[in-house]
Amino acid sequence: MNKTNTVYVCDSITLCQITLADAYDIFSTINSQREFLGKWLPFVAATKTVSDSIAFVQSVLNAPPEQTELVYTIQYNKAFAGIIGFKDTDRLNGKTEIGYWLSEPLQGKGIVTKSTKKLIEIAFEKEQMNRIQIKCAVDNLPSKRIPQRLSFTLEGIEREGELLANKEYTDLEVYSLLRSDYERNKHIYINNIYER
Repeated sequence: MNKTNTVYVCDSITLCQITLADAYDIFSTINSQREFLGKWLPFVAATKTVSDSIAFVQSVLNAPPEQTELVYTIQYNKAFAGIIGFKDTDRLNGKTEIGYWLSEPLQGKGIVTKSTKKLIEIAFEKEQMNRIQIKCAVDNLPSKRIPQRLSFTLEGIEREGELLANKEYTDLEVYSLLRSDYERNKHIYINNIYER
């Protein structure tokens, strides 16, 4: 995918392409919010030292060109807030997935919804994707509200699609947005992008 260093979302939100320097903010946030973030994010339990976050960032930065993904830190009022990006991109078939997580004190401010809108725009307008999907644990209500709010279609349930840190499998709701959906309702994704 094309390299984009910084993406303006609105006056309070900027997406910055991930760098090695971000590993410390990533680890600090995970380490201070293990119970909250670890409930739905299996990687939290495996993130034991800053070296683990460094390894994660290096895996993003050092991926082979054909496997490179756009991954951003979410900056809210110029401070680290979380991560959002593309994953499992299939360029041959024009499809990708959006994943995200956000610091607990910043929940409920529309940060991820606005950031996801921007990634939708990037996926369809710049990366020429045909399909975007978002997967959410069936009981993760805040996460599910993002694709629901953005008019994604619930396609079905991926049964026991993710192993959580408690060693129990969770079903995942699979949501999709097609280029044809986006073109038909582009005003939903573009017009309100610059709201505060």
